[in-house]
Amino acid sequence: MRHNKKFNHLGRKKAHREAMLSNMASSLIMHKRIFTTLAKAKALRVYVEPLITKTKEDSTHSRRMVFAELQNKYAVQELFSTVAAKVADRPGGYTRILKTGYRLGDNAAMCFIELVDFNENMLKGEEKKAAKATRRSRRSSGKAKEEAAPVEATSAE
Repeated sequence: MRHNKKFNHLGRKKAHREAMLSNMASSLIMHKRIFTTLAKAKALRVYVEPLITKTKEDSTHSRRMVFAELQNKYAVQELFSTVAAKVADRPGGYTRILKTGYRLGDNAAMCFIELVDFNENMLKGEEKKAAKATRRSRRSSGKAKEEAAPVEATSAE
């Protein structure tokens, strides 16, 4: 029975799972987007988001805590320099999972997992949406109706 076992073990022993998640987190930090299965992406999101939260305070202690998880000094440097600057004001939700379909060989659900603030295409779409004015009711105000009424009457004659 699986009582009180909440996270996905991904069919691996503890050491293999931790090494795999560490490597995937380093790849995600360095490349900003990786292509993987949906189950691994969901497990990676739970693993990497607390690490990104620790980067908001750039101290020796937080750097050592993150390095203990990642074991990659280049990923830690990238995380504390470029990633931390972009996520400084974000309260959480640093990653996005986009489903891409199913793998040909074993029909596994595949997806992209990416850092939210680094997808330029999505950021362009948000700027366009923000610039668009809200749509008002189709019915015009009384003043506009009065001005429009004489124009219609003259065209009918």
